[in-house]
Amino acid sequence: MLRILTRGIAAIAVCVTQLAHADGVSALQQFVTEVKSGRAAFTQTVTAPDGKRKKTTTGTFEFQRPNQFRFSYAKPAEQLIVADGKEVWIYDPDLQQASVRNMDQALGATPVSLLAGGDLSKDFTLKSLPAANGLDWVQATPKRNDSGLQSLKLGFKGRELGALEIVDGFGQQSVMQFSAIEPNAKVSADRFRFNPPPGTDIARQP
Repeated sequence: MLRILTRGIAAIAVCVTQLAHADGVSALQQFVTEVKSGRAAFTQTVTAPDGKRKKTTTGTFEFQRPNQFRFSYAKPAEQLIVADGKEVWIYDPDLQQASVRNMDQALGATPVSLLAGGDLSKDFTLKSLPAANGLDWVQATPKRNDSGLQSLKLGFKGRELGALEIVDGFGQQSVMQFSAIEPNAKVSADRFRFNPPPGTDIARQP
């Protein structure tokens, strides 16, 4: 569940625009408190631990605090991740399979908890990093050892989030870039409800 969720967890900060901040840490804190909803398109590049194999996917992201979000991945790796505030659904249309898990179990002290409106000081240690590649970076280190992450970094360019980098426990790196950002956009509640299509094989996880 964690590895799937972290594929698109970078999108949690896609709507950090038009926020006045002195550094990346301030921008992230303002995002959690001021941006209540939004949508964006994203491009994700995943690099294998050996640094040779790469895979790029695109998709769209929507969220509404508290605890509602939707990641839609386009083909060739089509997938849908929907959270309604109580449960998280992951649906693979090609396999006609879906898994569902209680949100408390799915989130924990993971990057997606930023999207869910978690307490930053409770779940993460934040640290501003030196500017690199034209971006001001902030590192968010999970306080829980079972988060499954080696590192989580967010890069800001001026008032806008430019990139988010995740390295998981296996050394796989995911870098997200964003476009068509709409902070505090009105998102229909129907976007956060998932009704499995007829014939879907459903697995409920603990």
